Amino acid sequence: MIPAQFDYTAPATVEEALAALAEAGDDAKVMAGGQSLMPVLRMRLNAPELVIDLGRIEGLRGIREDGDSIVIGAMTTHDTVVHDPLVREHALLLAKATETVADPQIRHRGTFGGALAHADPAGDAGAAALALDAAFVIAGQGGTRTVPAADFFTGLFETAIGEGELLTEIRVPKHTGWGAHYEKFVRVSHQWSIVAVAATVLAEGGTIREARVGLTNMGDRPLRAAGVESALVGQSATEDAVRAAVASVADGTHPPSDLNGDADYRRHLARVLTRRAVLAAAGG
Repeated sequence: MIPAQFDYTAPATVEEALAALAEAGDDAKVMAGGQSLMPVLRMRLNAPELVIDLGRIEGLRGIREDGDSIVIGAMTTHDTVVHDPLVREHALLLAKATETVADPQIRHRGTFGGALAHADPAGDAGAAALALDAAFVIAGQGGTRTVPAADFFTGLFETAIGEGELLTEIRVPKHTGWGAHYEKFVRVSHQWSIVAVAATVLAEGGTIREARVGLTNMGDRPLRAAGVESALVGQSATEDAVRAAVASVADGTHPPSDLNGDADYRRHLARVLTRRAVLAAAGG
């Protein structure tokens, strides 16, 4: 299907993008990599009068260190996140999760910040960012503000990004030396996650000292399994100990029921996948 007619602008700076957004208001849509937006436009699920393309804003790309954090520009591609040495050293979970996004072509075009702003609960970036306690820097014409991951995802395809605002960067505390794994269950290659688990673990001498666990597609937004994280601390990284510690991972979740499986099936998957992810992460 052909999209409805729209005007197009490609500002060169964040300030220009914010000005265009302010002028157009609800009639505008922001495009990062376009890998989520373009299918929506083609199916006419949204018909904006103006598309604001952020692709020319070089300041929104790149990865750098800043003290105890690494900073990822919102327009940085998935492929760059997967292969960047800073990410692999200090936030390995992001690389593990991002390398499962769709296929290489989409990872070269799609952007890390765009996927997070899209906030699909079946998307792979959100659970990893949540587990790592990322913070989201949001710019508006009145300045910038920083929102912790726990407050960023507010509902189905909804975030804390307000009207007239843009996500500019993601700040991720360093988890140097932590093992990581992203366990994703799909029926066919390159599919959205039916259920997935993001786990990063600090283990010493076969004992789990700290753990962080995020869940994909177990509710209307990425979820943090805080109770499981606490239960894992001090446990030996063995099959039986981890299985017992993660048994409650699906408690309090509200997974969807659809053609890929009902809610109870997804709760079962969450327990199995969390055990696998934690054991893999604990092993390095």
